[in-house]
Amino acid sequence: MTARDRLLAAADRLFYRDGLRASGIDTVIAEAGVAKMTLYSHFKSKDELIAEYLRHRGARTREWLATTAARRAAQSGDWITGLFAALKEWFASPEYRGCAFINAASELPDPAHPARAAIAEHERLFAELVTDVLRKAKVRDAEDLTEALVLIINGAIVSVACGGPPEVADTALAAARKVLGRAK
Repeated sequence: MTARDRLLAAADRLFYRDGLRASGIDTVIAEAGVAKMTLYSHFKSKDELIAEYLRHRGARTREWLATTAARRAAQSGDWITGLFAALKEWFASPEYRGCAFINAASELPDPAHPARAAIAEHERLFAELVTDVLRKAKVRDAEDLTEALVLIINGAIVSVACGGPPEVADTALAAARKVLGRAK
């Protein structure tokens, strides 16, 4: 593993677990086992490291969600159920701390912060993932319903992060079914 990879892995653990502002750069450096000069040879600033952490986490998160939703859809025979079953699995994880992007958006209100572009990109790509699930579920007007499902999913994510049980995913699935049922 390269020094850059170790820095990103340390940032991922610390930023997600403890928060962006609460995780000092010296802690990231110590966790990665690199010198401060090494950090700054790969990233110009902590803000740049945060943006790169989010890009990497987003790619892994979307890949995991797509794969897990497909596996769950194969088990249930239904893509919508598969998506929400994947979310429930995530919610039940002992490491669950909410959505890294929702958390980052609340910690980084400045629209000019370098990480805001990574947040926006993830939201766009996440919406595409939801649209893809809706298409696979043969939902008519999938693109038009994506925003409603993303809102339901984000609400479930925040609810569990605030202390709700993983079963919030079941409530979110029921809400999604109502929205999809009314759209026919």
